[in-house]
Amino acid sequence: MSSSTVITNIAALVTNDPSLGDHSPLGLVRDAAVAVEGDRVVWTGESSKAPATDNRVDAGGRAVLPGFVDSHSHLLFGGDRTEEFNARMSGRPYSAGGIRTTVAATRAASDAELEAGLVRYLAEALRQGTTTFETKSGYGLTTADESRALRVAARHTDEVTFLGAHIVAPELADDPAAYVGLVTGEMLDACAPHARWIDVFCEQGAFDGDQARAILTAGKAKGLHPRIHANQLSQGPGVRLAVEVDAASADHCTHLTDADVDALANSRTVATLLPGAEFSTRAPWPDARRLLDAGATVALSTDCNPGSSFTSSVPFCIALAVRDMGMTPDEAVWSATAGGAAALRRDDVGRLTPGAYADLTLLDAPSHVHLAYRPGVPLVAGVWRRGVRVH
Repeated sequence: MSSSTVITNIAALVTNDPSLGDHSPLGLVRDAAVAVEGDRVVWTGESSKAPATDNRVDAGGRAVLPGFVDSHSHLLFGGDRTEEFNARMSGRPYSAGGIRTTVAATRAASDAELEAGLVRYLAEALRQGTTTFETKSGYGLTTADESRALRVAARHTDEVTFLGAHIVAPELADDPAAYVGLVTGEMLDACAPHARWIDVFCEQGAFDGDQARAILTAGKAKGLHPRIHANQLSQGPGVRLAVEVDAASADHCTHLTDADVDALANSRTVATLLPGAEFSTRAPWPDARRLLDAGATVALSTDCNPGSSFTSSVPFCIALAVRDMGMTPDEAVWSATAGGAAALRRDDVGRLTPGAYADLTLLDAPSHVHLAYRPGVPLVAGVWRRGVRVH
């Protein structure tokens, strides 16, 4: 029989349920408690009304929020790109071609090396409050290398994405049509059993709109649901294609037309913003305010990868979003929790209400606002995942 625990004396509890507390999108409850049984939340409310449980934890007047949902990462890779970053910070712009460096290192890495790296970055993220994460293949670009990356990832998360269409494999650079045929054929057949999602980098230097549509359509036919790297480096067809194929998310969304914004606002496709990429490449910031004011659903994620955003810290991304993308602290926290869950089409994470997984982050601060107010400070004092305290 599973034991029950109540965490009391919470100064501010983010539930992401607008029917609770202050009735804001965060559903903020003051002087709160949350009760957990097994791996699920069974009650949230005012501390004075907390139910009797087997165990009791005193939050000490700190804030509690749902574990972060990092809905976009690339954690299966070999090597790093320190030299590229160093050069870029001296004036060289980022281009999609830089991925080839990681492809060579990933192909040369053993399964054990790839898994050790994945485990390291997951532990790093967990210490910073991330309890749900998505990760992608995309650095192998052969049938064998893509499928092995997905097999490794699937041992650690249910949110696994096949990104064979990251760039055209170097050996087929002169015949992109042949590579699209490989991705939609033999490679997809080998990878689909190990993934939930299919993704494509729709961008100049990677895949155009027609190629991206063919890849995502083939993935859907194999039972994989689409997501898409869209409008990162320039305006293009990615966002509207995402809406057309009912992608769960269009990711990056840095260069948008009014039509792109309208398409997102009138769809269930989430705009996932990845400020770590702009920070690491000195690119223009996505305009979160424009998307939010139009009524689009926005998620915030790390894009953790060795080339353009080598951070696993959602708190860092929250601070960037508030400082440079026009988001309020409340909006950024919602987007990094409930928004990330929406980008994964999940309703059992990203909130702290009965029935949701007991994924909680305890801050060494009285309010979630401190995530943006005190950037760079290690504020995460405790993490529970599926009801178990893991940090």
